[in-house]
Amino acid sequence: MVWSNGVDKERKMSPILEVKDLHVRYGKVEAVHGVSLKVEAGRIVTVIGPNGAGKSTTLNAIMGALPVSGSASGTVSYLGHDMAGIPVEGRVARGMCLVPEKRELFASMTVEDNLQLGAFRRKRAGEKNYLDQMDVVYDLFPRLRERARQDAGTLSGGERQMLAVGRALMAKPQLLMLDEPSLGLAPLIVKEIFHIISNLRQTGVATLLIEQNARAALQVADYGYVVETGDMAMEGPAAELASNPKVIETYLGLAKKAA
Repeated sequence: MVWSNGVDKERKMSPILEVKDLHVRYGKVEAVHGVSLKVEAGRIVTVIGPNGAGKSTTLNAIMGALPVSGSASGTVSYLGHDMAGIPVEGRVARGMCLVPEKRELFASMTVEDNLQLGAFRRKRAGEKNYLDQMDVVYDLFPRLRERARQDAGTLSGGERQMLAVGRALMAKPQLLMLDEPSLGLAPLIVKEIFHIISNLRQTGVATLLIEQNARAALQVADYGYVVETGDMAMEGPAAELASNPKVIETYLGLAKKAA
């Protein structure tokens, strides 16, 4: 499978995304305290941590999608450019794409129509081959090909997650951000979803994965960050984090045996 997203050699050498000293406030309450992270081309980076740690808030700040009550400071650099002042639409146009926790599909539209909507920005920009990723998406998600004529509202939870990711890929992003893709899914479906996320490496797209399921996330990621109560508590190669005693005890459900 070949993914053509225009990432040149220079961009591969430098981070697609670099976040420095990110602070996010909701009114007088600061929810994220100086988070820094980076994502390189073709790599999967995960941010893990408990519910309420600030993971999704960090993702929304990167995407410029904070609610009216929220404000962010710090630097979000994408492809070497500061994203300050650039709205969500502008970030999408530059190749950033977020798959939100709630998936936000059009339930009364078919699977294929939802996918085509993912390529709408490219169509509006005048690209003649704006549907050129349809077969790529169907190869990644064969079940979507089987259900192309079904309404999205008739899909199972796992299939809806596949459709949400597939719709995002239709935009041919250079940075794909996934917010809790395993939320509410059965264990067997979670395993399938993470297998697909691992395969995204083949496309060359950079992936930032926000997850509470630390075990699954660290299995597919190249690098990981641990966020606790808005602070960056730990970072390192995913394999090292997965073998870290504190991560094992706190996030992988394997408490230390009493001495």
